[in-house]
Amino acid sequence: MLETLTVLLLGFLIGMRHALESDHLAAVATMATQAETVRQTMKLGMTWGVGHTLTLFLLGSVVLFMDGIVPERFASGLELIVGVMLVILGLDVIRRMRKRRVHFHVHEHEDGIRHFHAHAHDGTMPHDRDPHHHVHVSGLTWRALIVGMVHGAAGTAALVLLTLQTIHNVPLGLLYILVFGLGSVLGMGIVSVIISLPLLATANRGLTRYHTALQLGIGLLTFAYGLVIIWQLAPDVFG
Repeated sequence: MLETLTVLLLGFLIGMRHALESDHLAAVATMATQAETVRQTMKLGMTWGVGHTLTLFLLGSVVLFMDGIVPERFASGLELIVGVMLVILGLDVIRRMRKRRVHFHVHEHEDGIRHFHAHAHDGTMPHDRDPHHHVHVSGLTWRALIVGMVHGAAGTAALVLLTLQTIHNVPLGLLYILVFGLGSVLGMGIVSVIISLPLLATANRGLTRYHTALQLGIGLLTFAYGLVIIWQLAPDVFG
């Protein structure tokens, strides 16, 4: 029993640590640039963790039941997809910032909830100041889930799959995946809040220039990191 609890605790801690990998942080940071509150950013991060766990559970189940391993070339191909996804996410941030001349407002809804609103002067809609009507960002939750699922499929947690190969008890292996996933959900939720703090602080204080610089920095770094992944893995996949 003690050995089982030790394995599960290890899985939980590794899951939290796994959320801190650079490609994960880059992807969630790009989505955080569109979030309007700390709560929404945390929701995006934890949704990423749920998506990550879903595909990891599926792959891990296959490994356990078939007592096999993920072919190296196939795993590299999945990681290459992550690189392409990061390039797209980074370009999307850059595109939005170039297309829209953005400034920020802090306002309060009828239910008393205050948050900032990024308003774009791109000529697509009039700037109605009083009352200040706008449409909240939608679709981010689904994006976070899909991005998490892609990350869950990629290499994924090679560390988890390696650990699973040493666990010959299928129920324990499946429980290990779930506990690992719980750790990644919690870890990314916490990290997402940390990522959101400078973005929200610069927006809420009207520091538009700094906020825009943060967003562009996130977009450029994510784009560049995606290119690095593609550069490194393309020979293994197509060679």
